[in-house]
Amino acid sequence: MLGFEEQPCCPVSRDWAKTSSVEASGNLEASENKRTCEDPDSPITKKMRLGTPARLVANDAAHCDKQGSDPVAPDVSIPNIPLEELASVPGIASCGVKVVDVYRTGAKCVPGEAGDPRKPGAEYHQVGLLRVKPGRGDRTCSMSCSDKVARWNVLGCQGSLLMHFLEEPIYLSAVVIGKCPYSQEAMHRALIGRCQNVSALPKGFGVQELKIQQSHLLFEKSRCAVQAKRPDSLGRLVPCGAAISWSAVPEEPLDVTANGFPQGTTKKGIGNLQARSRISKVALFRSFQKLLSSIAEDKWPYSLRVQKLHTYLEYKKAASTYQEAWSTLRKQAFGSWIRNPPDYHQFE
Repeated sequence: MLGFEEQPCCPVSRDWAKTSSVEASGNLEASENKRTCEDPDSPITKKMRLGTPARLVANDAAHCDKQGSDPVAPDVSIPNIPLEELASVPGIASCGVKVVDVYRTGAKCVPGEAGDPRKPGAEYHQVGLLRVKPGRGDRTCSMSCSDKVARWNVLGCQGSLLMHFLEEPIYLSAVVIGKCPYSQEAMHRALIGRCQNVSALPKGFGVQELKIQQSHLLFEKSRCAVQAKRPDSLGRLVPCGAAISWSAVPEEPLDVTANGFPQGTTKKGIGNLQARSRISKVALFRSFQKLLSSIAEDKWPYSLRVQKLHTYLEYKKAASTYQEAWSTLRKQAFGSWIRNPPDYHQFE
């Protein structure tokens, strides 16, 4: 299963795809090279036609870390392949079309972590390892969804900047997973269990007993759902590069982006202020600075008054309690967590 394929655009015809900016060229061919077929990053596994037997695409957050438990299959029929058979298919289906079983994910282990054994079925992955998100291009530095949620479950989801104004972190109370192959045991291990023994955290920080629940609702635009509705379509399912971020802010409730840039951004416009997502590091830092400018300096939190701060990195490091908690978590549980070079945070 490949996480980036979970929210596909509507099927497009081959003629339309030739003039589209979406990567939609090429057809799925039966490969003579089994190793290439089994590589989730190869072009073959990334491209498929709607009319061919489908790969089961499961929820990324539910499977990035925890392929060791038996999943419960959703109530979705996939053309030509009984759903219960997918979990036992390690490589090539009898019809010669590549099928990736439910235990596999495109997420790669981060450098420094032990590799996956890559055995058939449930033993393909090693559970508990840190991973980066799968992607269509160069290898990403973004950690997997389950890793991020596990971190939030200890440090809070507010980040370091807002901790200057808070006495305690802001924790999620629950996580709801949509209808997909699912294991409660695996979810608990991925989001809570890995950090269960972390100790000596600063006051206010701790591993939360997050509620993990599964909905019976299937995302109507998921690959499985779309394939079931259009079994005879000649078009190909193309992953959608668009994203919508919503916040309860009246003046700017939505942030709509395409391939990381605000919708409508042209190539010439990349690099301008208008090409920044409202949830980018720079944009959020500008909002933080705007907040500070509305408060008299003598009313600022002590952590911001004790020294003169200039860069985004300096403001982050000044949240000493948060940084202490993050350092403790890295030492005891997430030692291989990928960190961006300091230069990325040296903006004012």
